[in-house]
Amino acid sequence: MPVYSLPELPYDYSALAPVISPEIIELHHDKHHAAYVKGANDTLEQLAEARDKEAWGSINGLEKNLAFHLSGHILHSVYWHNMTGDGGGEPLEKDGAGELAAAIAESFGSYDRFKAQLSKASATTQGSGWGVLAYEPLSGRLIVEQVYDHQGNVGQGSTPILVFDAWEHAFYLQYRNQKVDFIEAMWKVVNWQDVARRYAAAKERGDSLLLAP
Repeated sequence: MPVYSLPELPYDYSALAPVISPEIIELHHDKHHAAYVKGANDTLEQLAEARDKEAWGSINGLEKNLAFHLSGHILHSVYWHNMTGDGGGEPLEKDGAGELAAAIAESFGSYDRFKAQLSKASATTQGSGWGVLAYEPLSGRLIVEQVYDHQGNVGQGSTPILVFDAWEHAFYLQYRNQKVDFIEAMWKVVNWQDVARRYAAAKERGDSLLLAP
């Protein structure tokens, strides 16, 4: 039985238009995200077979594949809920995001400085990757990370709460090679209520790394 399954979209394919076209949402979710789910499940089966046969010649490749596909599944699962057709603007108290807004100001100096950093991190990720706002539990602060492919260049233990997909399949059909334009448009659909909920949940469980033995 598969361990991972493709989550349903929280809206229909046209919900994020005109920022993201229905065609992109359908292909991105039904094909690309689905491929990461299948890849993670297939790799788990291959690892189980390797354990049964004590055949470890392919262990490095299998572990890398698992990290790639599983991280792709996780990041996309966050991505869909990070967006809404009536989103955008800044996180505000009236939207239940006052604590998040305060944390952004404390961690980055201001919302505008945070927005600039995440936009630049997303747009300048070399090759395929993501720009990520994450909660870092050791400092209790928010940080911006660049994720190469699905897993590189991240702080261990940090929790992604807002992710910008900068792979070409996320925007090319609509924005062509203008990744910067796509990243700027993404701010119009950010679901700050979802990001605030993820921030609160990450803070609640974040001190588990600090437990004494």
